[in-house]
Amino acid sequence: MLVQSLGYVGVRAKDIDDWSGYGTRLIGLQAVDKTRASLALRMDDRKQRLIVNADGGEGIGFFGWEVADGAALDRLGARLASHGVDVARGARALAEERHVADLIVAADPLGNRLEFFHGAETAADPFVPGRNISGFRTGPLGLGHVVLHVERVEPVMAFYRDVLGFRLSDYFLRPYEIYFLHVNPRHHSIAFAATGRNAVHHMMMELFSFDDVGQGYDLAGAEDGRLAVTLGRHCGDFVTSFYTWNPSGFMIEHGWGAREIDVETWQASERKEGPSLWGHERMWLSLEKRREARELCLANAARGLRQPVQVLPGNHKVMSGACPWFEAVKKQQRSA
Repeated sequence: MLVQSLGYVGVRAKDIDDWSGYGTRLIGLQAVDKTRASLALRMDDRKQRLIVNADGGEGIGFFGWEVADGAALDRLGARLASHGVDVARGARALAEERHVADLIVAADPLGNRLEFFHGAETAADPFVPGRNISGFRTGPLGLGHVVLHVERVEPVMAFYRDVLGFRLSDYFLRPYEIYFLHVNPRHHSIAFAATGRNAVHHMMMELFSFDDVGQGYDLAGAEDGRLAVTLGRHCGDFVTSFYTWNPSGFMIEHGWGAREIDVETWQASERKEGPSLWGHERMWLSLEKRREARELCLANAARGLRQPVQVLPGNHKVMSGACPWFEAVKKQQRSA
């Protein structure tokens, strides 16, 4: 795959100050460059990962997808052009603004602005989080993932799979239809929910520590109307997370413990168990769909669906002891 990761995202906003407080004090990002009309936010050694522009709008204004080098960028540009996609070379001033060596610009079938780049600049000074967190899991996996509402899923899936070379991870059809695609070992870097409208659904950022998530959950719960989805764990990427509404009208998923997949051997399949092992009460769904999602979680609980917890080296301690009953359950699952 030519595209390696989701490198940066540009957010549209009505008010920079709202994003400055939300991005630092709740998410834990570092504000590094703020003007009356724009705000740059760090989450690791990169000079910026999130760029907020106060243009009076909502949602995401552009997606920055990273490739390996200039040769890969040229190959991708030629591939896009061969499929009839309009491609423009980014101006030197734009590359400097994005803190990258070079970039090209195109649009997907939904009209989303896509910036493909290489040579992202790193900062000389260390990342300083906006609240006391352990940091974010980024690196080769990228900044996280994005999920989009789509009116029609077929054109956008054809573009990302057949033109850009993204690969399907899995999908589910209940309580709503959604397809997950990957470009690296992160289970998905983008997904499309066929909800009948075109908009941003959410963006996920993965924290290092489970306690970072829990403390963020406390902070979100203290603000009226901030919480969008309660704490829960996903069936596909195994992330434990909650969601909040951000000042740009879509959700941020505050996640921990995402699985890695083997890109070369992974086989896509339908996830009939639904989106979550447990939790994740989705306030944005209709009452009927919320009941359906809850029934799927209860069915998972009734059949004892479990998944291994994904932990980083040094971020766990193995306990002594055993549970004979649970060992028997695991043995039954292995033999099923």
